[in-house]
Amino acid sequence: QVQLLESGGGLVQAGGSLRLSCTASGRPFSVYLVGWFRQAPGKEREFVAALSLSGSSTFVDDSVKGRFDITRDNADTTVYLQMSNVRPEDSAVYYCAGQSVRGPVRLPREYDVWGQGTQVTVSS
Repeated sequence: QVQLLESGGGLVQAGGSLRLSCTASGRPFSVYLVGWFRQAPGKEREFVAALSLSGSSTFVDDSVKGRFDITRDNADTTVYLQMSNVRPEDSAVYYCAGQSVRGPVRLPREYDVWGQGTQVTVSS
């Protein structure tokens, strides 16, 4: 089964930018869709964005629309989450996940492979 690895997290000031990366062990993704989720302490894991690898459709949650963007490289080995104009409420552990069989993009249970997460902390 493919393993996912996130990177790029860290500490950033409010209003700043950060780019997260998700790779599948350096190989092209073998899933239908890659999503980004986040989970803050004491809160449920929530959908952030997703990208369909078959047709490049993207889905972005309203809470980050206009600030975050999801893209991929030409070789389909990396999916990025470009975060701009970040806010303290964006602080969370960010996870990338793969969906092998097409399903609702916002539900964590529809994803069958997950990375270990990368911490993003936004200071005010």
